[in-house]
Amino acid sequence: MPLYRFHGGLPLPGMKGELPQRPIRQAELPELLTLPLRMHARGTLEPCVVPGQRVRRFEVLARPQSSGEGACLNAPAAGIIEAIEPRGLPHAPGESGPAIVLRVDAANPSEASRFASMSDWSARKPPELRQRLIEAGVAGLGGGAFPSADKLAFEVELLVLNGAECEPWIACDARLLVEQAAEVLQGGRLLRHMLGAKRVQLAVEDSMQPALAALRAALAEHAIEDIEQVEVPTLYPQGGERQLIQTLTGREVPLGGLPQHIGIVVHNVGTALAAWRAVVHGEALVERVLSVTGPGVVQPDNWRVALGTPIAALIAASGGYTDQARRLLMGGAMMGVSLPDDGFPIVKASTCVLVLDTPEARHGQPALPCIRCGDCADVCPPRLMPQLLHEALRAPEIDAAEALGLGACIECGLCDVACPSHIPLAQGFRLGKARLRAERQRQQEASEAQARFEARARRLEHEREALVERRAQAGKEAAAKAALASALAKARARSGAAAPDRSE
Repeated sequence: MPLYRFHGGLPLPGMKGELPQRPIRQAELPELLTLPLRMHARGTLEPCVVPGQRVRRFEVLARPQSSGEGACLNAPAAGIIEAIEPRGLPHAPGESGPAIVLRVDAANPSEASRFASMSDWSARKPPELRQRLIEAGVAGLGGGAFPSADKLAFEVELLVLNGAECEPWIACDARLLVEQAAEVLQGGRLLRHMLGAKRVQLAVEDSMQPALAALRAALAEHAIEDIEQVEVPTLYPQGGERQLIQTLTGREVPLGGLPQHIGIVVHNVGTALAAWRAVVHGEALVERVLSVTGPGVVQPDNWRVALGTPIAALIAASGGYTDQARRLLMGGAMMGVSLPDDGFPIVKASTCVLVLDTPEARHGQPALPCIRCGDCADVCPPRLMPQLLHEALRAPEIDAAEALGLGACIECGLCDVACPSHIPLAQGFRLGKARLRAERQRQQEASEAQARFEARARRLEHEREALVERRAQAGKEAAAKAALASALAKARARSGAAAPDRSE
């Protein structure tokens, strides 16, 4: 099939080493699991457990605020709810939010409460299967953690299974495809049924040869003919949702739009596997595969780890830190978030724990003035002008930056790589987008407050008018009653004067 080229991008060193060849290891359960209620891309979950309550593995701990959408949070192990309290968020360092702290039952951590199997999924209606994914907490495992059921609520033409693991250092999807290719493919068939998609394409970068071989073998062994395997160029950020769609179809998702608006939905290969396990095996999404890697780790490895496990426990299981460890990130070197310490937990969005040394830390050099070379614009996939955005964000008002397309920035970090002045552009855009969200939230709250004020003013005016009308009506009624009483009095007087004298 023909492939297309998205704007910008760079062929970056993979830095994956032996990770694609290293088997996935199972991490041991810690004593305590910390599960943030801001686990997904949308909203904060409402807990449905209380401290002191005993729970079993897969049991629902928290639910979305709105029924029929979102994804629940489930127990990764049997144990006791120790607390529900504020904890730091790994995907938003410096912020905190409510989290469920679960003390694992060391004697019987695998005591489970599975969902009933839906092995007859092809005969089930999509809304019923969507509800299962909600209850099982299935969300995007490519890093976005968007509730999967919400992306399956409509029919589309094309389903894309995203195995293009373009971020340097990360190899969890590559290894997952090697070890569980058949289940990933079955998950793709399940998602196709839910979407009513006519076509399914599974995209893998051409450098991921072990994964490609495993997929070819699984397709042949299970006679799966309704999923097309596609090799895409190894180019960062090939695994970005919009870039992958453009590579496969030549079509661009409109600015401000979503892939479903052009009849396409993209799901990560790990998400397809999680959906399959939830529907057919009755297992909630309570663990994920991720890479622990970088020059600051003694033994890089791929791990299958329970959600809520502290990063420190994974680092220790990987042999600990090396003497070169200088910088800790959740995620890859390009789009990862720097963490101040390793006390944060693993969440559904955790694709990687990366420990870098000083030479690999991109923000280690001092920033110099922009020379307007335009290299950042040349590599920017959304075709933005990062140098102009950088200048616009210096203004107190955010409107100019928004007009330049700040909201379309995918925070890929390529502008940082291209910038000869070492300006941390992506960091500035990330902070700018946070400012934009805060400003729009402030404006919305102000608009809502203004609407409430105007509604109150209208209500008071209506009440005043109604009061005036009632008083006027009461005055009319009082005058009418007085007139009637006067008339009756006069009538009685006249009738009394005309009566004959009957005393004789």
